[in-house]
Amino acid sequence: MNSKRQFLKYSLLGGLLTQAAAPLRAMSRRGAKANKPIVISTWNHGGPANEAAWEQLSRGGRALDAVEAGARVPEADPAVMTVGYGGFPDREGKVTLDACIMDEKQNCGSVAFLQDIRHPVSVARKVMEETPHVMLVGEGARRFALEQGFRPENLLTPKAEAAWRDWLQEARYQPVINIENHDTIGILALDSAGDLSGACTTSGAAFKMHGRVGDSPIIGAGLYVDNEVGAATATGMGELMIKTVGCHQVVELMRHGYSPEEACREAVERIARKLPDYRQFQVGFLALDKAGNYGSHCIQPGFNFAVRDQDGARMIDAGSKL
Repeated sequence: MNSKRQFLKYSLLGGLLTQAAAPLRAMSRRGAKANKPIVISTWNHGGPANEAAWEQLSRGGRALDAVEAGARVPEADPAVMTVGYGGFPDREGKVTLDACIMDEKQNCGSVAFLQDIRHPVSVARKVMEETPHVMLVGEGARRFALEQGFRPENLLTPKAEAAWRDWLQEARYQPVINIENHDTIGILALDSAGDLSGACTTSGAAFKMHGRVGDSPIIGAGLYVDNEVGAATATGMGELMIKTVGCHQVVELMRHGYSPEEACREAVERIARKLPDYRQFQVGFLALDKAGNYGSHCIQPGFNFAVRDQDGARMIDAGSKL
């Protein structure tokens, strides 16, 4: 009996010591000299986005301004058919956009199911700064954007319309892994002052149901920033991130001592444990901590991300579960 009691006592003590060590490891990493400024973002179109963000960061600019400037690049590029102008429409031929932004003080703004406005990330920032709310959707978001001086325009390009008309021949919705039908851009930055911000913007899954909203405009699912710890963003099939509140989970794992890459890997593993159909989809997490360390992990091979810091620009392939 005494040996059993001692075993339980030392097992409990060991668990408490492990829990105590995790925050200490995190504090140690955050106490190291930070790699700043730095900006990271998802997919190949993150490269040009990072360069626009770097223009802000390299001259001492704020991370919030940097992530907005970066996100606006793919939003305005019709060749990027998953974000903003030129994005694939829904099954009714309507281009509907989602975006959010979050700063170092937990301020955040979001728009969802927004139509006719090229830069939803900037509308999201206006929601954050000019209203008492976090999220505006649909016609209310559009009306607010117009009141703020944004110009309405047709976002459906001939190329995107042709793709939609081809899709109508079978009208079958089946997401294709790593093909441009749900490739959000998420962008995270750490500025020279040591402050973090993030943004996320997308036109959503191609040929989705009219009214569908993914994870990108949802704080905690597609983006989360905690200036004490780090920031995370996500890409891929948004329903999986919504079901697991994925980006908040990544940041909380970093709080408890996980590196950015370890936190992203664990978030993917939790999706795999909780959602039996996860193999049908792609999900990629990207994270940046307070010291400028970064990491990523995804379900399927093929997800990459862009980095820009004082060492230059580079593209990195994320590790994958499968």
